[in-house]
Amino acid sequence: MPDTVSCAAPRWFAVYTATRHEKNVSTLLKDREVECFLPLYRTIHRWKNRTQAELELPLFPSYVFARITPGERGKVLSVPGVLSLVGSRREAWPLNDFEIEGMRSGLAERNPEPHPYVVVGDRVRLKAGALAGMEGILVQKRNGLRMAVSLEQIMRSVSVEVDIHELEPLPPASPRPASGQEQLYA
Repeated sequence: MPDTVSCAAPRWFAVYTATRHEKNVSTLLKDREVECFLPLYRTIHRWKNRTQAELELPLFPSYVFARITPGERGKVLSVPGVLSLVGSRREAWPLNDFEIEGMRSGLAERNPEPHPYVVVGDRVRLKAGALAGMEGILVQKRNGLRMAVSLEQIMRSVSVEVDIHELEPLPPASPRPASGQEQLYA
């Protein structure tokens, strides 16, 4: 009777690594004939002594992606520098194959760089431009992103077009008072 775990189709999983061990883990996984993907980006690093060098750094620090069957989990976890597979204690969570394959085939053409994780509904701050420093909520309208800026005192908002690279995430807002009256006359 065949083992159903080892017969499962390979899926992509996120492998959590020790800090700055991504390249080594990727090499060791390849040596063990495990299909893996380590997206890199190029950047210029300037040291205090004014020297500079072009570096290739992981696009997702502390993560490598591996395509394995559930039965090959131990093969990955035994690699030096691997801390865990992303998931619960009972099982690793498979990633969307389409997203990983898309990154594998298209990132090199798009000049990728890391960006803080933000989603629609998050509080954000504009980093540049005429509205630099303004804070609001990231919203999506049709095919673009907008930031809703609120004037609490008059309980009104306006949204402005933004580019994702102009934004930085903020911590969630503190809870509002129970009624607007307390805020207006306090």
